[in-house]
Amino acid sequence: MIILAATPIGNLGDASRRLIETLERAEVIAAEDTRTAAHLLRALAVENRPKLLALHEHNESERAAEIVQLARETDVVVLTDAGMPAISDPGYPLVAEAARAGVTVTAIPGPSAVLTALAVSGLPTDRFTFEGFIPRKGRARWFAALATEQRTMVFFESPHRVGESLRDLSTAFGAERRVAVCRELTKLHEEVVRGTAEEVAQRFAEGARGEFCIVVEGAAETAADADAALEQVLELVASGIRLKEAAAEVAAATGLSRRDLYEAALARRSR
Repeated sequence: MIILAATPIGNLGDASRRLIETLERAEVIAAEDTRTAAHLLRALAVENRPKLLALHEHNESERAAEIVQLARETDVVVLTDAGMPAISDPGYPLVAEAARAGVTVTAIPGPSAVLTALAVSGLPTDRFTFEGFIPRKGRARWFAALATEQRTMVFFESPHRVGESLRDLSTAFGAERRVAVCRELTKLHEEVVRGTAEEVAQRFAEGARGEFCIVVEGAAETAADADAALEQVLELVASGIRLKEAAAEVAAATGLSRRDLYEAALARRSR
């Protein structure tokens, strides 16, 4: 079995009892950085010294089959440097290979920088998208493609590029778009700076130290969006789908109100 184990993103006190117990009896750990994994074992006072295998972005595709085969014989605990494996960290190719091979994959839930940043951001949490690390090149075009996204967006960024990225974000999304910049979450110098895109871009123009999560408000719904969604509902109804089901389907895809779409479609049909 493969066990994806979430580790603290900063504060060691966030390590769960289940994580510690699993590490105490682990025979094999596949780690993003074996040195970091060894340090974690010491920091958590885990006396067990399991076999450590390196599993990182440069070798995970090649090692996935090997580790999956090993997981047929013994449990393999997968650790990344912080947070949940496979979430913008090594793990996905391994899980995909295990699924193909019929090997069980389970997880020890725990700290997540994405969810922590979202929760403290003060921005809508009902629908969101995680976009991973902001690219080093082509940021302006990349942001422009996300400018109409209506869900709250969460990004990772390095301290060295955060100033430039926030500047490009402000240009693409508009100076008044609400943003929360979360720095050093769960650590001693944790900081959450909320404001408009322009304000936070100015605040971090010179960069800053630490790990960064950036949470951005989704784009506002426009009349054109609502009109397009209504047309989708009417097309589905014309194809034979019940109005209630059509409204629910389009609402789920667009984030618009199912009731509003249903009533708008009824009004259109009664003309």
